[in-house]
Amino acid sequence: MMVGMAESWAPGTFLGSLTPSVTGELLGLCARRRYPTGRVILREGSAGSHVVVLESGFVKVTTAVEGRATLLGIRLPGELLGEIGALTGSPRNATVTACGTTCVGVLARAVFEHFLRRHPEVSNLVMATIARQLTWANRRRSDFVAFPAEVRLARLLTEIAQACGRRRPDDTIEIVVPLSQPELAAMIAIARATVQKALHELRSRGLISTAYRRIVILDPEGLAELAS
Repeated sequence: MMVGMAESWAPGTFLGSLTPSVTGELLGLCARRRYPTGRVILREGSAGSHVVVLESGFVKVTTAVEGRATLLGIRLPGELLGEIGALTGSPRNATVTACGTTCVGVLARAVFEHFLRRHPEVSNLVMATIARQLTWANRRRSDFVAFPAEVRLARLLTEIAQACGRRRPDDTIEIVVPLSQPELAAMIAIARATVQKALHELRSRGLISTAYRRIVILDPEGLAELAS
Protein backbone atom coordinates (compact mmCIF):
# COMPACT_ATOMS: atom_id res chain seq x y z
CA MET A 1 0.00 0.00 0.00
CA MET A 2 1.29 3.46 -0.85
CA VAL A 3 2.03 5.91 1.93
CA GLY A 4 -1.03 7.76 3.13
CA MET A 5 -2.39 9.26 6.32
CA ALA A 6 -1.11 7.59 9.47
CA GLU A 7 -4.69 7.23 10.73
CA SER A 8 -5.53 4.89 7.83
CA TRP A 9 -3.19 2.18 9.05
CA ALA A 10 -1.97 -0.05 6.25
CA PRO A 11 -3.65 -3.47 6.10
CA GLY A 12 -1.46 -6.10 7.67
CA THR A 13 0.14 -3.76 10.17
CA PHE A 14 -0.59 -4.29 13.85
CA LEU A 15 -2.91 -1.28 14.21
CA GLY A 16 -4.42 -1.93 10.78
CA SER A 17 -5.57 -5.33 12.07
CA LEU A 18 -7.33 -3.99 15.18
CA THR A 19 -10.87 -2.67 15.42
CA PRO A 20 -11.13 1.13 15.80
CA SER A 21 -12.35 0.81 19.39
CA VAL A 22 -9.47 -1.45 20.43
CA THR A 23 -7.00 0.80 18.62
CA GLY A 24 -8.37 3.82 20.45
CA GLU A 25 -8.11 2.06 23.80
CA LEU A 26 -4.53 0.98 23.12
CA LEU A 27 -3.37 4.40 21.97
CA GLY A 28 -5.10 5.96 24.96
CA LEU A 29 -2.78 3.98 27.24
CA CYS A 30 0.37 5.18 25.49
CA ALA A 31 2.73 7.98 26.41
CA ARG A 32 3.58 10.04 23.31
CA ARG A 33 7.15 10.65 22.21
CA ARG A 34 8.53 12.41 19.16
CA TYR A 35 11.93 11.60 17.65
CA PRO A 36 13.95 13.52 15.06
CA THR A 37 15.63 11.74 12.19
CA GLY A 38 18.56 9.58 13.25
CA ARG A 39 17.46 9.27 16.87
CA VAL A 40 17.58 5.79 18.39
CA ILE A 41 14.17 4.68 19.68
CA LEU A 42 15.15 1.20 20.90
CA ARG A 43 18.75 0.08 21.36
CA GLU A 44 20.06 -3.45 20.86
CA GLY A 45 21.05 -5.06 24.16
CA SER A 46 18.96 -2.74 26.33
CA ALA A 47 16.28 -4.03 28.69
CA GLY A 48 12.91 -4.83 27.13
CA SER A 49 10.85 -2.78 29.54
CA HIS A 50 8.24 -1.43 27.12
CA VAL A 51 6.68 -1.75 23.68
CA VAL A 52 6.46 0.99 21.09
CA VAL A 53 3.61 1.67 18.67
CA LEU A 54 4.76 3.50 15.55
CA GLU A 55 2.11 6.15 14.91
CA SER A 56 3.77 8.21 12.17
CA GLY A 57 7.05 8.16 10.29
CA PHE A 58 9.27 5.24 9.36
CA VAL A 59 12.04 3.46 11.23
CA LYS A 60 14.97 1.24 10.34
CA VAL A 61 15.64 -1.95 12.27
CA THR A 62 19.33 -2.87 12.47
CA THR A 63 21.58 -5.28 14.30
CA ALA A 64 25.32 -5.22 14.91
CA VAL A 65 27.24 -7.81 12.90
CA GLU A 66 31.02 -7.80 13.38
CA GLY A 67 30.85 -4.24 14.63
CA ARG A 68 28.76 -2.94 11.74
CA ALA A 69 25.09 -2.04 11.66
CA THR A 70 23.22 -4.40 9.34
CA LEU A 71 19.76 -3.39 8.15
CA LEU A 72 17.13 -6.01 8.96
CA GLY A 73 14.09 -4.16 7.72
CA ILE A 74 11.91 -1.08 7.66
CA ARG A 75 8.79 -0.56 9.74
CA LEU A 76 5.92 1.70 8.78
CA PRO A 77 3.13 3.49 10.68
CA GLY A 78 0.89 1.09 12.55
CA GLU A 79 3.65 -1.38 13.41
CA LEU A 80 4.45 -2.70 16.87
CA LEU A 81 8.09 -2.50 17.97
CA GLY A 82 10.00 -4.16 20.79
CA GLU A 83 7.29 -6.70 21.55
CA ILE A 84 9.62 -9.70 21.84
CA GLY A 85 11.88 -8.10 24.43
CA ALA A 86 8.94 -6.69 26.36
CA LEU A 87 7.00 -9.95 26.50
CA THR A 88 9.97 -12.18 27.30
CA GLY A 89 12.01 -9.78 29.42
CA SER A 90 15.04 -10.49 27.26
CA PRO A 91 17.41 -7.77 26.00
CA ARG A 92 16.51 -6.02 22.75
CA ASN A 93 17.72 -8.00 19.75
CA ALA A 94 17.87 -5.01 17.39
CA THR A 95 18.19 -1.24 17.26
CA VAL A 96 15.31 0.89 15.96
CA THR A 97 16.18 4.31 14.51
CA ALA A 98 13.90 7.09 13.29
CA CYS A 99 13.91 7.95 9.58
CA GLY A 100 12.62 11.50 9.55
CA THR A 101 10.41 12.92 12.27
CA THR A 102 8.73 9.99 13.99
CA CYS A 103 5.92 9.88 16.54
CA VAL A 104 5.40 6.83 18.73
CA GLY A 105 3.30 5.64 21.61
CA VAL A 106 5.18 3.99 24.48
CA LEU A 107 3.55 1.36 26.65
CA ALA A 108 5.14 -0.17 29.77
CA ARG A 109 5.38 -3.95 29.72
CA ALA A 110 2.96 -4.44 32.63
CA VAL A 111 0.36 -2.18 31.02
CA PHE A 112 0.70 -3.96 27.68
CA GLU A 113 0.38 -7.39 29.32
CA HIS A 114 -2.76 -6.24 31.14
CA PHE A 115 -4.16 -4.93 27.85
CA LEU A 116 -3.52 -8.32 26.21
CA ARG A 117 -5.32 -10.11 29.05
CA ARG A 118 -8.35 -7.89 28.47
CA HIS A 119 -8.16 -8.48 24.72
CA PRO A 120 -6.86 -12.02 24.12
CA GLU A 121 -7.58 -11.69 20.41
CA VAL A 122 -4.83 -9.06 20.24
CA SER A 123 -2.31 -11.62 21.53
CA ASN A 124 -2.92 -13.58 18.33
CA LEU A 125 -2.20 -10.45 16.31
CA VAL A 126 1.06 -9.94 18.19
CA MET A 127 2.07 -13.50 17.32
CA ALA A 128 1.03 -12.87 13.72
CA THR A 129 3.20 -9.76 13.64
CA ILE A 130 6.22 -11.74 14.79
CA ALA A 131 5.45 -14.54 12.33
CA ARG A 132 5.14 -12.07 9.44
CA GLN A 133 8.54 -10.62 10.20
CA LEU A 134 10.08 -14.09 10.34
CA THR A 135 8.41 -14.99 7.05
CA TRP A 136 9.84 -11.87 5.44
CA ALA A 137 13.33 -12.75 6.70
CA ASN A 138 12.98 -16.35 5.51
CA ARG A 139 11.87 -15.17 2.08
CA ARG A 140 14.97 -13.00 1.84
CA ARG A 141 17.12 -16.03 2.68
CA SER A 142 15.35 -18.09 0.00
CA ASP A 143 16.02 -15.34 -2.51
CA PHE A 144 19.74 -15.54 -1.72
CA VAL A 145 19.87 -19.03 -3.24
CA ALA A 146 17.25 -18.81 -5.97
CA PHE A 147 17.85 -15.50 -7.76
CA PRO A 148 20.66 -13.39 -9.21
CA ALA A 149 21.49 -10.05 -7.60
CA GLU A 150 19.41 -7.81 -9.87
CA VAL A 151 16.30 -9.95 -9.30
CA ARG A 152 16.86 -9.98 -5.52
CA LEU A 153 17.18 -6.21 -5.60
CA ALA A 154 14.06 -5.85 -7.75
CA ARG A 155 12.10 -8.02 -5.31
CA LEU A 156 13.34 -6.02 -2.34
CA LEU A 157 12.59 -2.62 -3.92
CA THR A 158 9.13 -3.78 -4.99
CA GLU A 159 8.29 -4.83 -1.42
CA ILE A 160 9.73 -1.65 0.09
CA ALA A 161 7.81 0.49 -2.42
CA GLN A 162 4.56 -1.22 -1.49
CA ALA A 163 5.09 -0.31 2.16
CA CYS A 164 7.11 2.91 1.95
CA GLY A 165 6.41 4.29 -1.50
CA ARG A 166 4.77 7.55 -2.54
CA ARG A 167 3.15 7.50 -5.96
CA ARG A 168 3.81 10.68 -7.91
CA PRO A 169 1.59 12.34 -10.55
CA ASP A 170 3.57 10.70 -13.37
CA ASP A 171 2.91 7.24 -11.83
CA THR A 172 6.51 6.80 -10.73
CA ILE A 173 7.01 5.77 -7.10
CA GLU A 174 9.45 7.44 -4.73
CA ILE A 175 10.71 5.35 -1.83
CA VAL A 176 10.38 7.77 1.05
CA VAL A 177 12.87 6.05 3.36
CA PRO A 178 16.52 6.97 2.63
CA LEU A 179 18.51 3.82 1.86
CA SER A 180 22.26 3.53 1.37
CA GLN A 181 23.99 1.01 -0.86
CA PRO A 182 25.46 -0.85 2.15
CA GLU A 183 21.95 -1.14 3.64
CA LEU A 184 20.53 -2.54 0.41
CA ALA A 185 23.46 -4.94 0.13
CA ALA A 186 22.92 -6.17 3.70
CA MET A 187 19.23 -6.84 3.15
CA ILE A 188 19.85 -9.14 0.18
CA ALA A 189 23.21 -10.56 1.34
CA ILE A 190 25.44 -9.32 -1.47
CA ALA A 191 28.61 -7.25 -1.53
CA ARG A 192 28.39 -3.49 -1.95
CA ALA A 193 30.13 -3.74 -5.33
CA THR A 194 27.51 -6.24 -6.44
CA VAL A 195 24.62 -4.02 -5.36
CA GLN A 196 26.24 -1.17 -7.30
CA LYS A 197 26.21 -3.35 -10.42
CA ALA A 198 22.62 -4.40 -9.77
CA LEU A 199 21.52 -0.78 -9.36
CA HIS A 200 23.32 0.08 -12.59
CA GLU A 201 21.48 -2.77 -14.35
CA LEU A 202 18.09 -1.55 -13.12
CA ARG A 203 18.92 2.02 -14.14
CA SER A 204 20.07 0.91 -17.60
CA ARG A 205 16.73 -0.85 -18.10
CA GLY A 206 14.89 2.35 -17.21
CA LEU A 207 13.33 0.77 -14.15
CA ILE A 208 14.71 3.10 -11.48
CA SER A 209 16.60 6.33 -10.96
CA THR A 210 18.91 6.92 -8.01
CA ALA A 211 20.49 9.81 -6.18
CA TYR A 212 22.19 9.98 -2.79
CA ARG A 213 20.15 7.65 -0.51
CA ARG A 214 17.15 8.17 -2.80
CA ILE A 215 15.43 5.74 -5.17
CA VAL A 216 12.57 6.41 -7.57
CA ILE A 217 10.88 3.53 -9.37
CA LEU A 218 10.31 4.80 -12.90
CA ASP A 219 8.57 1.69 -14.22
CA PRO A 220 6.72 -0.07 -11.37
CA GLU A 221 5.22 -2.70 -13.68
CA GLY A 222 8.57 -3.46 -15.28
CA LEU A 223 10.26 -3.77 -11.89
CA ALA A 224 7.48 -6.05 -10.62
CA GLU A 225 7.82 -8.20 -13.74
CA LEU A 226 11.55 -8.59 -13.14
CA ALA A 227 10.89 -9.35 -9.48
CA SER A 228 8.46 -12.13 -10.37
